[in-house]
Amino acid sequence: METVKIHTEFIKLDQLLKYSGICDIGSEAKALVADEQVKVNGEVCLMRGKKIRPGDVVEALGHKLVVAAEE
Repeated sequence: METVKIHTEFIKLDQLLKYSGICDIGSEAKALVADEQVKVNGEVCLMRGKKIRPGDVVEALGHKLVVAAEE
């Protein structure tokens, strides 16, 4: 499991996919979400603008990310 640190209260799902390096561009992130290939906290998520907060776990393309607050 990889840890991704954010310095804001939340990050949108599509932005997290780009920030973490899973996707290179926004259209890739949009397609992943639309194709039901992204899980948030174990459930398929269809909202690319979903607010991801510290403690959330995101899975996509074989990556498993846990979001943490930057200290």
